[in-house]
Amino acid sequence: MPVPDLQPAAPPFVPASVRRFRFLGWRLEPSTGLIDLGYALDGDELHERVELGTPIAGLGPGRMAALGRAVGLLHLIAGVSYYKTCFAPEISVEADPPAPVVAAFLHQLYTRGLAECRFVNDLRGREIPPFPSMAGAAPEAGPAGLDDRPLVPIGGGKDSIVTLEAVRGTGREPLLFSVGNAPAVVRTVQVAGLPHVSVTRALDPRLLELNRRGAINGHVPVTAVVSCLAVIAALIHGAGAVVMADERSASVGSLTWDGIEVNHQYSKSWDFERRFAAVVARHVAADLAYFSLLRPWSELAIARRFAALPAYHRAFVSCNRAFLLDRDRRTPSWCGDCPKCRFVALALAPFLDRDRIVSIMGSDLLGDPAQLPGFAALLGIEADKPLECVGEVEESRVAMRLLTASAGWRDAAVVRALGADPRVAGLSQATVDAVLAPSPEHALPAAYREFADALG
Repeated sequence: MPVPDLQPAAPPFVPASVRRFRFLGWRLEPSTGLIDLGYALDGDELHERVELGTPIAGLGPGRMAALGRAVGLLHLIAGVSYYKTCFAPEISVEADPPAPVVAAFLHQLYTRGLAECRFVNDLRGREIPPFPSMAGAAPEAGPAGLDDRPLVPIGGGKDSIVTLEAVRGTGREPLLFSVGNAPAVVRTVQVAGLPHVSVTRALDPRLLELNRRGAINGHVPVTAVVSCLAVIAALIHGAGAVVMADERSASVGSLTWDGIEVNHQYSKSWDFERRFAAVVARHVAADLAYFSLLRPWSELAIARRFAALPAYHRAFVSCNRAFLLDRDRRTPSWCGDCPKCRFVALALAPFLDRDRIVSIMGSDLLGDPAQLPGFAALLGIEADKPLECVGEVEESRVAMRLLTASAGWRDAAVVRALGADPRVAGLSQATVDAVLAPSPEHALPAAYREFADALG
């Protein structure tokens, strides 16, 4: 007969009871490559661990100093995962307070990056308090002695694949970087045949417990954390450029709420890129560049380029449910029923035949009438753009218009139903051309512009 569990249930967590979110400090152990990031909700401590995958040895004083500044920045950025449990009205930094310009950047990141979490949880009026900062301006960082080798973060999706191949086209061998080693990442590395380094991020296990007990939960700007980890990896391995794969579509939000734009992809946006790149250059290492190679391009233009890379078609996965931190909710591959799966199918379909799409994703989403409401939302028909990593409404409409002219796609159930809508059928060729053309809004170094232009 089983022995009953006599442990008392943990009391509910009351977010409003937390008055102060505290950045306790951080620790880097060079001999093991371990980082500890400390936080507290009033007096309740939480610790995140990052495993860099290699001991830190042989770095000169300049790079070690830059590495320390990068880990300090990571501490402040990664805190967003813990701050969102309570949205405390006060923030304190109990290690070295950031420079005023860094504090302003963090306030913008937390405000814009947590706008979706506030919206979903109806936290109207719950503004992010200012970050404390040092009294005067901090001295600007000098060079860390880096070379021009590019480090390319990959996540197993199509955008980072297009980026790594474009970077390879510059004649430089990119160093691939990932947070974790998801199956799609491993497959991408195998196809690319390029050197690869990874780090492991372990959230405090009590975070999931707090969520179960009533903590505020929702989307966080995770690409900001990945970007900072990529900066740390670049410093360790001597790479002078972190080359991201964030497209121009990421700058467009889904709606405005409580006076702020709600953009699921804020930490992939042009606003974030400019601000983060400036913080890295001024306060981490003057010779470390951070930019997105795909910034001039729409998701549709990137999908056109990815369609011409067949070696990767069965390696990649762009469904976010395959990368969930909660293993119980994670899917092994494409889930076939989320906004990201629908958008990828829609974006690739103008450039790949129907059988190819089905073989990649395992289902014919555009042929399934049950998917109509989800595709209609992507097109902004009777719904806002989904809070997901999907393209702009206009480029989704352009993709659907292109499918109505395709013999292989025009009879698919979703295309028949939505392609006739005047918001799709009435699009001009000039609109189609504009969606597929590059934007001048980017920060590409001259050495990369020619190869980025080739994406068209």
